[in-house]
Amino acid sequence: MADKDYKLEKRKFVLGGVAFLVILLYLLRLFTLQLLSDDYQKNADSNAFLKSIQFPARGAIRDRNGELLVYNQPSYDIMVVENEIKDLDTLELCESLGTTTEWFANRMAEIKDKRKNPGYSKYTQQILRSQLSAEEFCSFREKLFRFPGFYIQRRSIRQYTGTTAAHILGDVGEVNPADIEADNYYQSGDYIGKLGVERSYEKELRGEKGTEILLRDARGRIKGKYQDGKFDQAPVPGKNLTLSIDIKLQELGERLMKNKLGSIVAIEPSTGEVLCMVSSPSYDPHLMVGRQRGKNNNLLQQDPMKPLLNRAIAGRYPPGSTFKTSQALTFLEEGVISPTGTAYPCSHGFHFGRLTVGCHGHGSPLPLIPAIATSCNGFFCWGLYHMFSNRTKYPTVQDAMTRWKDYMVSMGFGYPLGIDLPGENRGMIPNADYYDKAYKGSWNGVTVISIAIGQGEVCLTPLQIANLGATIANRGYYITPHVVKEVQGEALDSTYSKRHYTMVSQRNYEYVVQGMRAAVTGGTCRSANNSMYEVCGKTGTAQNRGQDHSAFMGFAPKDNPKIAVAVYVENGGFGAHFGVPIGALIMEQFINGKLSEASEAKAAEFENKVIKYGNYSR
Repeated sequence: MADKDYKLEKRKFVLGGVAFLVILLYLLRLFTLQLLSDDYQKNADSNAFLKSIQFPARGAIRDRNGELLVYNQPSYDIMVVENEIKDLDTLELCESLGTTTEWFANRMAEIKDKRKNPGYSKYTQQILRSQLSAEEFCSFREKLFRFPGFYIQRRSIRQYTGTTAAHILGDVGEVNPADIEADNYYQSGDYIGKLGVERSYEKELRGEKGTEILLRDARGRIKGKYQDGKFDQAPVPGKNLTLSIDIKLQELGERLMKNKLGSIVAIEPSTGEVLCMVSSPSYDPHLMVGRQRGKNNNLLQQDPMKPLLNRAIAGRYPPGSTFKTSQALTFLEEGVISPTGTAYPCSHGFHFGRLTVGCHGHGSPLPLIPAIATSCNGFFCWGLYHMFSNRTKYPTVQDAMTRWKDYMVSMGFGYPLGIDLPGENRGMIPNADYYDKAYKGSWNGVTVISIAIGQGEVCLTPLQIANLGATIANRGYYITPHVVKEVQGEALDSTYSKRHYTMVSQRNYEYVVQGMRAAVTGGTCRSANNSMYEVCGKTGTAQNRGQDHSAFMGFAPKDNPKIAVAVYVENGGFGAHFGVPIGALIMEQFINGKLSEASEAKAAEFENKVIKYGNYSR
């Protein structure tokens, strides 16, 4: 009997414990729903209010002369609040939108997938279909009353006044989950800059969103603004950008690079402002606007000629003989050579044992200035050999190499320059550790002699080559290149006005300037000569597995220079074939504001020249 009473007593405690646990779980759930979760709040608010996001106008973009390049065009999104959908005729909705029921089902599944749409809630507006044109908007608006839970939201999309400068301007596309996670400003369906200045100046361009709170009755009908808009927040428009780009110069550059692979970069030496930046092949920026953006983007990515690649800042090329100017400056400053007293032999090249670095025919031996003018390989190879072999000044070849690399870095090579565009490549400047690893510590100046003439492991971007021209034009310093001149009328911060001095004295730059001037008056750059101003230039013919690359680096006028330019044409042959004449036209257009009739005829000739690349002609 006692045992039976004990079991009943025990069962009573168990049942009581279960009841207590159920009550506790119920209370915890109520606490979670009412205090920790906003679902009920959203449900209550959605019955009384409709919070509509007001998107700001994105900032416009103009060129340095005030010409409009990018502006906004009205666009409309179809929004859906899942909790408000009632008696939906899916077929009629899809016919009104010009789509299929399968598309609608897939789209709704994407909206509900919190991995793809982290901000999803059935009580708030979600984008069903974006970027309706004005015609589509008018057609759907007439039938909107038939579809409870669906709304129209006005916003804008980017539009372009021309077809040039796509790599600089960039484009705007829908945010991805990483964008949303990185910045809580965005929610699914928002747009963000993807490339170019649209990306690098996204925060300035986007502005700030606003909100409009509308009051609804018990049947969900809009009755007007809540308290006459007392709690509305107006959107703040994005800031306008003024680029440093001269769009006329950009258009000319893209004309000249038609049917070619390569790049043109022009810089104003005194400010670091990029005057034009051509990457060829390019693409029409209109392709990246509207609902076809994704499809067009895929097609461009699959193009074997890589039109989406900004070769001006991301292309890595051997600079060829344009690099000899940096070697001349280094040898002068280190005392390896003197401006007039050092002459090196060149018997059709540099010869050391069984090693030969070829060269074209010219006088021999040569001092510095004629060596620059004729682009003598032998002179610069001997200079590097003597620097790397000097055990009095450099105890080891590694010490000489480190000193050489320090000069190159001070001139803006080996690291990104810091241009205000995404995707800049650092290029390649080898160091002692690189060669120690490659040659197991057994190497010398002859082993790496090709770096003296801009070959071997040395690679630069066209931007870095143009910056070299700007540095020589300034006689020893450069300002970080940038493509934006002003943000809403205000100059950029000091990052883009600070002078970066190299390790070379101004005096030694003057000798290199004389050599570059001699290259134009009687050397390898004669076709760049212009009677109206003094041009300084240096050709480059960079060896390649196929046809050599054609390069040019120069500036004008010689004193108080206004423009420094680099041209790089893949497989274009000698620098004088494409690089020099194209560079000369770019300088004339900017300095004079137009081309002469003779120069216009020459521009048309280069525009129509085609370079064949394998099975492709560009």
